Amino acid sequence: MGGVRTDAASAAGTKAADTKVAGVKSADRTIELLELLAGYDEPLTLSEIHRELAYPKSSLFVLLRTLVARGWVETDRRGTGYSIGVRALLVGTSYLDRDPVIRAATRVLELLRAEVNETVHLARLDGADVVYLASRESAHHLRLTSRVGRRVPAYATALGKALLAGLTDAEVDAILPPQLEAITPLTVVDRDRLFAELAEVRERGYASERGQNTPGLGCFAVALDYRTPPTDAISCSVPYSRLDDAGHAAETLEAVRRHAGQLGILLRP
Repeated sequence: MGGVRTDAASAAGTKAADTKVAGVKSADRTIELLELLAGYDEPLTLSEIHRELAYPKSSLFVLLRTLVARGWVETDRRGTGYSIGVRALLVGTSYLDRDPVIRAATRVLELLRAEVNETVHLARLDGADVVYLASRESAHHLRLTSRVGRRVPAYATALGKALLAGLTDAEVDAILPPQLEAITPLTVVDRDRLFAELAEVRERGYASERGQNTPGLGCFAVALDYRTPPTDAISCSVPYSRLDDAGHAAETLEAVRRHAGQLGILLRP
């Protein structure tokens, strides 16, 4: 009898483990689907989503219907195109509202923008990318507009390089994709060149780039030193026409460094 009970317990445990794994798999699929839809400006059809994710169409259709009913996914007028829904916005907004770094940076970004009259950003390192958490736009007609939540490769931005410089080359190599893709013709995609740039960032205390992420635009960025390694940085984006003014460029860089230092002090425990 003891052997029978042991076998039954083992079978029950196996079944519970299988159920747990199935539940995690379902959650993974839900998250992957939402992240896919969030990456596109236009609705995707069921066939397009199936081609991207390779889930069985039957289970994918049921998952989409569930998410549509809960407001996480929306359909177009024909009911054949799927896009991210308003519930995702509400959750994202709650993240922005509760984050202490964003709250502390709001006033600093406004002061920095007012001082240099250029578009300024706060971004966070997330894996191999940086995610924009807050922006304040320049009053100039010619300016950069970046939406909150935008995700870009860290190696292609001054913001990302300021944060990657807080890691060792081995740590950077481990989080970057095997092949670095060019965002513009000026993007550094050679690892040795990138590591050389990061060494310069560590030496001088700030990152800069020209046209590596957006043609015709340069950027200065400084990591916030309230934690080690840093996870957040602020930056200032400047069109070439104003960046080529040496005086304005120097004033902009000095302002970014000063405000980043003040914000880092404010955020330290």
